[in-house]
Amino acid sequence: MSHARSADGPALALRENGPALLVPAAWGVAAGAVLGVVSGRALFVAHVVMSVLLVGFVAASWRDMATGVLRAWKLVILAGTPVTLAGVAGFLALDGTVPALAAALPADAALAVAFYGWMLLPAPAFVYTGLRDSSTSRSTIHHAAAACSVAGAGVAALAGSATGTVAGVALVGVGQTAGILAATALY
Repeated sequence: MSHARSADGPALALRENGPALLVPAAWGVAAGAVLGVVSGRALFVAHVVMSVLLVGFVAASWRDMATGVLRAWKLVILAGTPVTLAGVAGFLALDGTVPALAAALPADAALAVAFYGWMLLPAPAFVYTGLRDSSTSRSTIHHAAAACSVAGAGVAALAGSATGTVAGVALVGVGQTAGILAATALY
Protein backbone atom coordinates (compact mmCIF):
# COMPACT_ATOMS: atom_id res chain seq x y z
CA MET A 1 0.00 0.00 0.00
CA SER A 2 1.33 3.42 -0.86
CA HIS A 3 0.40 6.97 0.03
CA ALA A 4 0.48 7.66 -3.70
CA ARG A 5 -2.92 5.97 -4.14
CA SER A 6 -4.86 9.17 -3.71
CA ALA A 7 -7.50 7.93 -6.15
CA ASP A 8 -9.21 6.27 -3.19
CA GLY A 9 -9.52 9.68 -1.57
CA PRO A 10 -10.19 10.49 2.07
CA ALA A 11 -11.29 6.97 2.98
CA LEU A 12 -7.88 5.58 2.11
CA ALA A 13 -6.11 8.40 3.96
CA LEU A 14 -8.23 7.67 7.03
CA ARG A 15 -7.49 3.94 6.85
CA GLU A 16 -3.77 4.62 6.47
CA ASN A 17 -3.48 7.27 9.17
CA GLY A 18 -6.37 6.50 11.52
CA PRO A 19 -4.47 3.97 13.64
CA ALA A 20 -1.79 6.56 14.37
CA LEU A 21 -4.51 8.73 15.92
CA LEU A 22 -6.57 6.00 17.56
CA VAL A 23 -3.76 4.16 19.36
CA PRO A 24 -2.67 7.07 21.59
CA ALA A 25 -6.29 8.11 22.08
CA ALA A 26 -7.28 4.63 23.23
CA TRP A 27 -4.45 4.39 25.75
CA GLY A 28 -5.15 7.92 26.97
CA VAL A 29 -8.78 6.98 27.62
CA ALA A 30 -7.66 3.78 29.36
CA ALA A 31 -5.29 5.74 31.61
CA GLY A 32 -8.06 8.24 32.34
CA ALA A 33 -10.39 5.41 33.32
CA VAL A 34 -7.81 3.94 35.71
CA LEU A 35 -7.44 7.37 37.33
CA GLY A 36 -11.21 7.87 37.51
CA VAL A 37 -11.15 10.80 35.09
CA VAL A 38 -13.01 8.82 32.43
CA SER A 39 -16.22 7.10 33.51
CA GLY A 40 -16.93 3.43 33.08
CA ARG A 41 -19.83 4.37 30.83
CA ALA A 42 -17.51 6.37 28.55
CA LEU A 43 -15.09 3.45 28.44
CA PHE A 44 -17.98 1.12 27.56
CA VAL A 45 -18.97 3.41 24.69
CA ALA A 46 -15.32 3.54 23.56
CA HIS A 47 -15.25 -0.28 23.43
CA VAL A 48 -18.42 -0.37 21.34
CA VAL A 49 -17.08 2.28 18.96
CA MET A 50 -13.73 0.52 18.67
CA SER A 51 -15.45 -2.79 17.92
CA VAL A 52 -17.32 -1.17 15.04
CA LEU A 53 -14.18 0.61 13.79
CA LEU A 54 -12.11 -2.58 13.91
CA VAL A 55 -14.65 -4.54 11.88
CA GLY A 56 -15.07 -1.67 9.40
CA PHE A 57 -11.32 -1.17 9.07
CA VAL A 58 -10.50 -4.80 8.42
CA ALA A 59 -13.42 -5.18 6.00
CA ALA A 60 -12.39 -2.09 4.03
CA SER A 61 -8.72 -3.11 4.03
CA TRP A 62 -9.09 -6.88 3.59
CA ARG A 63 -7.42 -7.07 0.15
CA ASP A 64 -4.76 -4.50 0.99
CA MET A 65 -3.78 -6.53 4.05
CA ALA A 66 -3.42 -9.89 2.32
CA THR A 67 0.35 -10.41 2.56
CA GLY A 68 3.47 -9.53 4.48
CA VAL A 69 3.51 -7.04 7.32
CA LEU A 70 -0.02 -5.86 6.61
CA ARG A 71 -1.28 -9.45 6.92
CA ALA A 72 0.30 -9.63 10.37
CA TRP A 73 -1.61 -6.50 11.35
CA LYS A 74 -4.82 -7.87 9.87
CA LEU A 75 -4.40 -10.87 12.17
CA VAL A 76 -3.95 -8.52 15.13
CA ILE A 77 -7.20 -6.76 14.23
CA LEU A 78 -9.03 -10.06 13.71
CA ALA A 79 -7.84 -11.33 17.10
CA GLY A 80 -8.40 -7.93 18.69
CA THR A 81 -12.05 -7.69 17.71
CA PRO A 82 -13.23 -10.44 20.09
CA VAL A 83 -10.82 -9.06 22.70
CA THR A 84 -12.56 -5.69 22.43
CA LEU A 85 -15.96 -7.37 22.49
CA ALA A 86 -14.88 -9.09 25.72
CA GLY A 87 -14.59 -5.59 27.15
CA VAL A 88 -18.09 -4.76 25.93
CA ALA A 89 -19.42 -7.95 27.54
CA GLY A 90 -17.47 -7.19 30.72
CA PHE A 91 -19.08 -3.78 31.06
CA LEU A 92 -22.55 -5.22 30.39
CA ALA A 93 -21.95 -7.88 33.05
CA LEU A 94 -20.45 -5.38 35.47
CA ASP A 95 -23.41 -3.02 35.55
CA GLY A 96 -26.04 -5.76 35.30
CA THR A 97 -27.50 -4.42 32.04
CA VAL A 98 -27.81 -8.01 30.85
CA PRO A 99 -28.63 -10.06 33.98
CA ALA A 100 -27.96 -13.43 32.35
CA LEU A 101 -24.56 -12.19 31.21
CA ALA A 102 -23.81 -10.83 34.68
CA ALA A 103 -24.62 -14.24 36.16
CA ALA A 104 -22.57 -16.18 33.61
CA LEU A 105 -19.53 -13.96 33.03
CA PRO A 106 -17.00 -12.73 35.55
CA ALA A 107 -16.92 -9.07 34.55
CA ASP A 108 -13.42 -8.45 35.88
CA ALA A 109 -12.02 -11.34 33.84
CA ALA A 110 -13.65 -10.09 30.64
CA LEU A 111 -12.37 -6.57 31.25
CA ALA A 112 -8.88 -7.94 31.93
CA VAL A 113 -8.98 -9.80 28.60
CA ALA A 114 -9.65 -6.49 26.83
CA PHE A 115 -7.06 -4.55 28.85
CA TYR A 116 -4.16 -6.99 28.67
CA GLY A 117 -5.17 -8.34 25.28
CA TRP A 118 -4.59 -5.00 23.60
CA MET A 119 -1.37 -4.51 25.52
CA LEU A 120 0.03 -7.81 24.25
CA LEU A 121 -1.63 -8.58 20.88
CA PRO A 122 0.38 -6.01 18.88
CA ALA A 123 3.75 -7.19 20.25
CA PRO A 124 4.33 -10.08 17.80
CA ALA A 125 3.25 -7.90 14.86
CA PHE A 126 5.68 -5.19 15.94
CA VAL A 127 8.48 -7.77 16.08
CA TYR A 128 7.53 -9.10 12.64
CA THR A 129 7.30 -5.57 11.24
CA GLY A 130 10.71 -4.78 12.69
CA LEU A 131 12.22 -7.87 11.10
CA ARG A 132 10.76 -6.99 7.70
CA ASP A 133 11.55 -3.25 7.78
CA SER A 134 14.77 -2.41 5.92
CA SER A 135 15.25 0.86 7.84
CA THR A 136 17.36 0.27 10.94
CA SER A 137 15.85 3.22 12.80
CA ARG A 138 12.24 2.15 12.09
CA SER A 139 13.09 -1.48 12.83
CA THR A 140 14.46 -0.42 16.21
CA ILE A 141 11.27 1.52 16.92
CA HIS A 142 9.11 -1.51 16.03
CA HIS A 143 11.14 -3.76 18.34
CA ALA A 144 11.02 -1.15 21.10
CA ALA A 145 7.23 -0.97 20.67
CA ALA A 146 7.02 -4.73 21.18
CA ALA A 147 9.20 -4.49 24.28
CA CYS A 148 7.14 -1.61 25.67
CA SER A 149 3.95 -3.59 25.09
CA VAL A 150 5.18 -6.57 27.09
CA ALA A 151 6.94 -4.51 29.78
CA GLY A 152 3.94 -2.20 30.18
CA ALA A 153 1.60 -5.16 30.60
CA GLY A 154 3.94 -6.51 33.27
CA VAL A 155 4.10 -3.16 35.08
CA ALA A 156 0.30 -2.85 35.01
CA ALA A 157 -0.20 -6.44 36.20
CA LEU A 158 2.21 -6.03 39.12
CA ALA A 159 1.15 -2.51 40.07
CA GLY A 160 -0.25 -2.09 43.51
CA SER A 161 -1.86 1.27 42.78
CA ALA A 162 -3.67 3.23 40.12
CA THR A 163 -0.50 5.25 39.57
CA GLY A 164 1.48 2.07 38.91
CA THR A 165 -1.19 0.79 36.53
CA VAL A 166 -1.14 4.09 34.66
CA ALA A 167 2.66 3.83 34.42
CA GLY A 168 2.18 0.48 32.65
CA VAL A 169 -0.50 1.95 30.39
CA ALA A 170 1.78 4.89 29.59
CA LEU A 171 4.65 2.56 28.68
CA VAL A 172 2.38 0.58 26.36
CA GLY A 173 0.84 3.74 24.91
CA VAL A 174 4.16 5.44 24.17
CA GLY A 175 5.66 2.29 22.66
CA GLN A 176 2.67 1.37 20.54
CA THR A 177 2.20 4.95 19.39
CA ALA A 178 5.85 5.17 18.30
CA GLY A 179 5.53 1.81 16.54
CA ILE A 180 2.34 2.70 14.71
CA LEU A 181 3.77 6.09 13.67
CA ALA A 182 6.83 4.32 12.27
CA ALA A 183 4.60 1.83 10.45
CA THR A 184 2.42 4.63 9.08
CA ALA A 185 5.51 6.33 7.71
CA LEU A 186 6.53 3.08 6.00
CA TYR A 187 3.15 2.09 4.57
